[in-house]
This record gives sequence, C-alpha cells and structure tokens, in this order.
Amino acid sequence: MTNKVNIAVDAMGGENAPRKIIEGINISLQSSQKNFFYIYGQQDILEKEIAKSKLVQQNCEIINTKDVIVDDESPLAAAKRGKESSMWKAIESQKENKSDISLSAGNTGALLVISRLILNSINGINKPALAGLWPNNNNMNVVLDLGANIECDEKNLLDFACMGAALFKSLFNNNGYPRIALLNVGLEEHKGKDVLKKTYSVLKKNKLKNFEFSGYIEGNQIMEGNVDVIITDGFTGNIALKTAEGTANFITKNLKKSLSKLSILLSYNALKQFKEKLDPRKYNGAIFLGLQSPVVKSHGSTDAIGFAHSIETCHKIVRANLIEKIKSHLITVDA
Repeated sequence: MTNKVNIAVDAMGGENAPRKIIEGINISLQSSQKNFFYIYGQQDILEKEIAKSKLVQQNCEIINTKDVIVDDESPLAAAKRGKESSMWKAIESQKENKSDISLSAGNTGALLVISRLILNSINGINKPALAGLWPNNNNMNVVLDLGANIECDEKNLLDFACMGAALFKSLFNNNGYPRIALLNVGLEEHKGKDVLKKTYSVLKKNKLKNFEFSGYIEGNQIMEGNVDVIITDGFTGNIALKTAEGTANFITKNLKKSLSKLSILLSYNALKQFKEKLDPRKYNGAIFLGLQSPVVKSHGSTDAIGFAHSIETCHKIVRANLIEKIKSHLITVDA
C-alpha cells in the first residue's frame, strides 16, 4: 500500500452516488491497481456496493460518516454543519496525512469552501483556482479559473498562469515551456479590461523561466491547439466552459438526426472518433489549485466511466508532485 497513491473519496456526492462512485473505482482498478481508496460515507450502504467487487474490497477502506452534503445546499450552510459529512472527512484526511489527494462528485461550492477551511493555501497565493481540461486539435488545454473566483486582479491571474503551467507539466509529462495565453475579446494589446491589460504588460515585461507567454487568445481559438494553458477569471471561464459543453452535446445529439442511415454506415468510424473526441467523460475532473494539498472535483452528473477518468487525473497529480511544482513555478514580477 505504501507504493500506491492514497485517494480519499467522498462516496456520497453527485448523482447516483455511491453506486457510480464504487463502479468507477472498480473500472479504475481493472486497468491498474496503482491506487488505494479511503472511501467516506454511510457504511451500510457502501458495504452493499463494495461487496459486488472483490477488487474494490482488496483496495479500499471504508470510513463511516454520519452526514451528507446535498447538491442544493449553500456552501456556507454546508461548511457550518458539515464537519461530520463524507466530504469534510475526506478532505480532512489530507491534513492528517492519511491520504495524498481527495476526490468528490458532490456540491462544487461546498467543496471549494470546505477545502479552503481545512487546507491552507500555498504561501503567496490568496485565491486558489479551479482548473480543468479542454480538448483541442492537438491534445488538450488546461483552462483556469472555471468558477472559483468571479473577480480577479492581475496578481491572481499571474498566479493562475504559474499554477496552470505546473498542472500542464504534471498531467502531460511536459519538460518544456507551456504556452500561456490570456482569454480576451481581441488579440490587440490595447483591448480588454484593465486587469487583463495590466497582466499582459507584466507577463510581456518579465522574463519567465517556467512558461512562454503567447499573448491574448479569443474564444473561437481555444480549441485550435496553439497554446497549452488559458487564463481567465472564474466568471468568464465558467460561461465559456458551459457554452462549450452545451455546444458539444448539441452537435453529438443532432448530427445523427441529420444524416441518413447510409451515410452513417459509410462514415461510422469517423463519427465514432468524432464522438469520442467530444466525450466529456474523458476530461472529467476539475482540479482545485493553490492549496497545500490537491482536491479534485468530478462532475456530479458523470457516470462511472467519467469518475474513473477523474481517478486517473488524481493519480497523475500526486505522482508528478504537483504541489511542489506549483511552489517552484510561482514568480516574483516587476510591477
């Protein structure tokens, strides 16, 4: 067990929990037994689900919790009353050095608030950010912030750039210089909000050792694959993410309706590859960056396959020493 990554799982969060959580763990273990799971939740319910898989039984420990944070609960209410919840206890296990990382498909707002209450921020970072993966023509982008911070100043955006570069290197074994861009309404240096223009000026002026600054990027260029990390505030990032998810769902649902049976048959392999490219389950697992220990948020509506993908993300983050990378990537810049 000592050679495995120890993952604390909030098994009660998200749709169809805990069944899909346990099924996702089983799918992950069928691929590789490189993780050990501390599963937090109601013991009697969990035991029934875990009994279906000997593989899960051999690679987990159940920790009984009294409470569950529901999806529609306000973050502050959840934080006030949730100290005995599966979410709270899972995150708390990181502070106690029992687990390396925590994973939840539960209430996003509650997860962010509770994580900040329990886990200290990395020195120098005052606003942790929610980062996610975004497919592009070449591979994937890292995009942040996706909703943790509605308003940001230039210091926050600079921190996001450093953290995003560290995350990209961790997930994709990149030893080079990730290309960073600021999401904006145009490519010209004078365009955009004052915060963006100030951030642009600082990044252009300073010599950066850990990433390459590529200037601005517009929304219609996100998926071209010309940059690796895209930086924005949480308000803009969340809208962009939801728009992209909705567009992908619209395309996949309506494409089949628009094609004849013959054309579908003739182009089956191409359509299959296209659908797999847009499958959101492959990119499941947003990462809460900026804390002393990593927290991963699985989409609440994903299925067991999507949850298994978020487990893989957890493993990569821990094995790549993401937190140490972030600390080494933080920059001191000239104003």
